[in-house]
Amino acid sequence: MKLQLAIDVLTSEEALVLAQKTQKYIDIIEIGTPLIKHEGIRLVKLMKALFPEKTLLVDLKTMDVGEYEADFCFEAGADIVTVLGVADINTIKGAIKSAKRHGKKVLVDMINVADKVALAKEVKKLGADYVGIHSGIDQQNAGQSPLEDLKSVSKKVKIPLVVAGGINLDTIDKIKAQKPAVIVVGGAITGAKNPKKAAEAIAKKIKGK
Repeated sequence: MKLQLAIDVLTSEEALVLAQKTQKYIDIIEIGTPLIKHEGIRLVKLMKALFPEKTLLVDLKTMDVGEYEADFCFEAGADIVTVLGVADINTIKGAIKSAKRHGKKVLVDMINVADKVALAKEVKKLGADYVGIHSGIDQQNAGQSPLEDLKSVSKKVKIPLVVAGGINLDTIDKIKAQKPAVIVVGGAITGAKNPKKAAEAIAKKIKGK
């Protein structure tokens, strides 16, 4: 079970500082959607150059031209890109095609997908590497959690699951019990007074140490 740090701050400088402080405890660095929109592909190249040993995920949330968007991120150094499950199936196929060509991976994000189990089964057949069970920030603010969706998909589809959405020290045990491949934590680390200590505490919870 891996720990992914979602970095959604709005400057490259802030992002690099957070990655530097927490690198000992995290497995995957995520350049979050607001961050990649604000700073662009230059940050992907820079992050990979500075942290070559870390898996780098770019949270594109692609909705169209899946192959094209995945291509330029993989070429810049991304190891994983995300495509929205609500996108056209050909967009998802395009992202997967790009990943296979580059020897990289694709995560299909199930945010706002009505039938997550059915789509998870479909994208597994298409060759997706991960399915993301994700409650977005707006959904979290409305009281939603990814836990129930995680339970239902994990019982019915055998594909590595990545779970995200307001996860912190208080909620992580219930998430961990469902055995996802990756647990994504953002604000509980990036918004902490001491991000390094927060990352260490969450990593210990995940790794059972």
